[in-house]
Amino acid sequence: MIDFSILNGFTMALIPVTILTGFLGSGKTTLLKHILTEQHGKKIAVIENEFGEENIDNDILVQDNQENIVQMSNGCICCTIRGDLVDALNELWEQRKNKKISFDRVVIETTGVANPGPVAQTFFMDDDVADHYVLDAVVTLVDAKHGQQQLTEHEEAQRQVGFADQIFITKTDLVSPVEVDALRTRLMHMNPRAPIQGISKGVVPLEAVLDLKGFNLNAKLDIDPHFLESEDHDHSTCGHDHSHDHHGHAGHTDRIQSFVFRSDKPFDHKKLEDFLGGILEVFGEKMLRYKGVLYVKGSNRKVVFQGVHQMMGSDLAGPWGAEPKQTRMVFIGIDLPKDTLLAGLEGCLV
Repeated sequence: MIDFSILNGFTMALIPVTILTGFLGSGKTTLLKHILTEQHGKKIAVIENEFGEENIDNDILVQDNQENIVQMSNGCICCTIRGDLVDALNELWEQRKNKKISFDRVVIETTGVANPGPVAQTFFMDDDVADHYVLDAVVTLVDAKHGQQQLTEHEEAQRQVGFADQIFITKTDLVSPVEVDALRTRLMHMNPRAPIQGISKGVVPLEAVLDLKGFNLNAKLDIDPHFLESEDHDHSTCGHDHSHDHHGHAGHTDRIQSFVFRSDKPFDHKKLEDFLGGILEVFGEKMLRYKGVLYVKGSNRKVVFQGVHQMMGSDLAGPWGAEPKQTRMVFIGIDLPKDTLLAGLEGCLV
C-alpha cells in the first residue's frame, strides 16, 4: 500500500493534474476546446488520448502530424498520447525542465469508454510521475439526455461517476427539471462525496474544474447532507436503500453504490488497521474510492484517510475543535458487501 501522506510535504512544488472523464457525447471535447483556445491566462497542458470519439486536433490543431506536443496561442499546450500516459507525463516534464515549454497544471482527457481508475493509480504507482505531479481531482461529465440509459447499460459510465470528485450534468437545457433531478438523485446514491452541478449550453468555468483538491487528504469530507436525511441516524448509515427507487431509479439497481459509516464512539487503531488491510486485500479491486475522517482512541487529532482500489493513505489532521468527535467514512464500489463492511467497522470500535 502506498501512503499518500508522503506527498503532503511537497505538494507546493508538484504540478496538479485533473482527470476529465465522462461517457461518449458528454461534452468533454467542448470543455477541452475552451481550455485550449479561450484567453484565460492559465498555462495548462492538456493530454488528449487520441482514441477519443472526436479528436480536438481536427478542429483547432492544424499542425504537422509528426509533432505530438503543440503550443497554443493562449499559452496552453496540447499533447496527444500515442503511447503510455507515464511516457507522455515524463516527456512533458523533461520539456518543461529544459525550458522548451511552460505549463503550471495538466488536464488529462480519458476516452469516453475508459475506466479512470488506472489513470488515477498512475500517480501513486510510478515514482517519476509521483515526484513531479499530484493528482488534484477526477471531474466527471454526465449527459442529462442520455445519462440514465448510459448508466444502466455501461458499467464504465458508472465507474466514471464512482471515481468523481466533482460531477457536472451537461446539456440540462435539453431535458425537463424533473429528469435532471432524477439523474441527480441516482448520481448522489452512487457517489455522495462529489458535489453535483448542472450546466447547459456552454462550458464549465475553469475554477470549477481546477484546484479542487479532491485527492488532498485534509480536504473537507463532503457527504451530501440530504443523502442521509431519510436514513436512521444511529451509529452507521447506509447511503443506498431501495426504497429510493421511486426517486428516478426506475427500479434498477446500480452495481456501483455507496454507503456511509458514522459513529460517535472511537476506533481501536490496531483493530481498524487490521480490518481495513484485510478488506483491501479481498475487495480492493471493487473499491473505487473511499475516504474518511476518523475518531481514534488515544489521539486528540482527526485522522484522515482515503484510497483508490488497494492503495490507501492516512494522515493526522488538525485537533478536534468544538465540534463533536465523530467518525464519517464513505465507501464507493462495485457490488460491495455493505452489511459485512458495516459490521466489521462496528467491531473495530472501542
